[in-house]
Amino acid sequence: MARDMGPIIKRCRYLGIEPSVLGSSKKVGHRKRNMRKLSEYGIQLKEKQKVKFIYGVLEKQFRNYYKKAEKMHGIAGENLLMLLELRLDNVVYRLGYGRTRKEARQIVRHNLVTINGNKANIPSQQVKVGDVIEIKETKKDLQRFKDVLDVTASRIVPEWLTADHDNLKGSVQTLPKREQLVDLNDINETLIVELYSK
Repeated sequence: MARDMGPIIKRCRYLGIEPSVLGSSKKVGHRKRNMRKLSEYGIQLKEKQKVKFIYGVLEKQFRNYYKKAEKMHGIAGENLLMLLELRLDNVVYRLGYGRTRKEARQIVRHNLVTINGNKANIPSQQVKVGDVIEIKETKKDLQRFKDVLDVTASRIVPEWLTADHDNLKGSVQTLPKREQLVDLNDINETLIVELYSK
């Protein structure tokens, strides 16, 4: 399985995103650099790299998400972000059961999560409206989740999800809308659509 093992803060600085978007509490130091002015293609590419980095998706998978989003009814860029938000690892992160998306992905891979009572260990699995995502009954007492909830308790669960932290479960109420993705306000998804439509 391919993974992106690059330095997070260095990448955040280059892409111009805050580490808090990834769930990290680290701070980005600002360095004065003589950067060339980016071309139109360079700006579009950087926007795509930004979204890929935030969600931890590699190129082939991201391209497949875009193709699927393009075929769906509605605006392709918003559909793309919706598909990425509905990934199981992202939903576990949004519910507050992982400090970062990488940790949420690990929780899913280690068979600690169920969807509607069924085993789910594929981070890219798409959840649907009405699905109940829950930490396995036998794993709810783990100290790991108590530590995670201490850190993520202040994080606001998006309106399209409901979370029951006492029972370590949540459900998908509606499909996520673009205006509900507040932490992604600096993302311009139309640039990604322009890049792929060339």
